[in-house]
Amino acid sequence: MPQPASDTALPVPAGESAPVFRFAPSPNGLLHRGHAFSALLNRELARRAGGRLLLRIEDIDLARCSEANVTAILEDLHWLGITWYGPVRRQSRHFADYAAAAETLLARELLYRCYASRTEIAAVDLGRDPDGAPLRRRARPVLDPHEEERRRQAGEPFALRLDMQRALAAFVDTGERLDHPVFSSAFPLADDMERRAADPARWGDVVVVRKDAPTSYHLSVVVDDALQGVTHIVRGSDLEAATDVHRLLQGLLGLPVPAYHHHGLIRDEEGEKLGKSRGSRSLRALREAGVSRDEVLAGLGFA
Repeated sequence: MPQPASDTALPVPAGESAPVFRFAPSPNGLLHRGHAFSALLNRELARRAGGRLLLRIEDIDLARCSEANVTAILEDLHWLGITWYGPVRRQSRHFADYAAAAETLLARELLYRCYASRTEIAAVDLGRDPDGAPLRRRARPVLDPHEEERRRQAGEPFALRLDMQRALAAFVDTGERLDHPVFSSAFPLADDMERRAADPARWGDVVVVRKDAPTSYHLSVVVDDALQGVTHIVRGSDLEAATDVHRLLQGLLGLPVPAYHHHGLIRDEEGEKLGKSRGSRSLRALREAGVSRDEVLAGLGFA
């Protein structure tokens, strides 16, 4: 089985133009066929483009992620016949990188402390973001100033949220579009999406540093993609809306903008997307039931 030599990020050498793709699972559960499709698609596109595939383990949620699941991910990828270039980057070992990025945003007064709970934010009723969480906007206070100060004095945990109004005023849109149909000519993709501009405003004051972790999914992935020299991001359409936030953070932090494509999702017999929370059958379970790798590959269109 391929094993990482270390967890250090590996940037693309200066002057090298080979495309860099990545597969970045979270070890909060076992991989299923949807993950397999995304990993196989990234490998195939990297191969056809003469590029490289990186593996990243997105384990910032220390409460839900486990070493056993990391091992299982490596075993599943080995079973699928997928290898990757260079060492694996483990996000949990690079919190300092994300803290530095957050400090940059804090210095520009683009982040603010939020002590309010999700229930308290929902009570203001400003609608929901694309993930279904209640919207928060700094212009509509959730807590009165006295309660805000009490929680600060008590040392209660807080999230750092992006002041979306200030962030958009500071954002310079250089015109990149988020979905690139060019991938369709490289490999047949389901549910191709038309190119569109980013629309981060629909997220409201999105969380950039969580209460329970020194970063967030949004912040860590844009920092990692830049540090690792990722040029092409191919991931499921369930992450399409998150790309709005990623494009904004890239602009605010002065990071390069990869080409994006969001592919269609693998669904079960009821038409629902596969998911760990739904208890979708894992690759390990399929393997233990006697399903062969060739059968899995053929079922996903990679025979």
